[in-house]
Amino acid sequence: MTPFGARLHALVAERGPLCAGIDPHPSLLEAWGLEDDINGVERFALTAVEGFAPHVSCVKPQSAFFERHGSRGVAVLERVISASRAAGALVLLDVKRGDIGSTSQAYADAYLDPASPLAADAITASPYLGVGSLDPMFETAQKHGAGVFVLALTSNKEGPEVQHARSGDRSVAGVVLDRLRALNADAQPLGSFGAVVGATIGESDEDFNINGPILAPGYGAQGGTDADLVRIFGSDGGNLVLPSSSRELLSAGPDPAALARRLPAWRGND
Repeated sequence: MTPFGARLHALVAERGPLCAGIDPHPSLLEAWGLEDDINGVERFALTAVEGFAPHVSCVKPQSAFFERHGSRGVAVLERVISASRAAGALVLLDVKRGDIGSTSQAYADAYLDPASPLAADAITASPYLGVGSLDPMFETAQKHGAGVFVLALTSNKEGPEVQHARSGDRSVAGVVLDRLRALNADAQPLGSFGAVVGATIGESDEDFNINGPILAPGYGAQGGTDADLVRIFGSDGGNLVLPSSSRELLSAGPDPAALARRLPAWRGND
């Protein structure tokens, strides 16, 4: 099976680096003239898939906004994953799971094993029970050609109290990045284990060259700009950075064609 990193690298060359969020937030449902119920969520999410998935390299459904509607919401999420893949996009499922032992393995089986109806191409994960607690996710991803994006430096105001804390002579964020760099060592053309680094973080002296992808949420409506991406990650092409936008893109709905037109011009050659 072709590893996630190689598949992502090829698709970004074709479609560009944008990761389009699919977040059926109550305020967006209202803005689209939809009810905050399962019918509204289904129409919203599948319309977003129609508008985004044929054009971008990656879509990112936020699992929590589907889970809040119970089993029927999860069933819609399964359809979002399937339909997005059918349209040619990779699916990065934003679940931010993090646990230990058999529970960590169960999360890995749920989201990364192709036998599961919720299996995605990659997931987000939280390392704050120790990066080693994510080993079942890393190992399952390697087995099935999937990917894992680990929280490293996020833009929320609470993040620094943990991420900037010191572990020996390294920041906690630096420890996370070091582990990802080791996991991606010698991978060609790109490793499958990525970092989540906010597009609106302040100055940082961390080394973001991990030979893997970097998800940069906060692009667009939350204030992140192209200049921020260059400031944080450099302009020499050493990183594959996936700027991620949700509200900025979804505010163009509910027409699928309007959603597609909202995509930045650098999305690719389609």
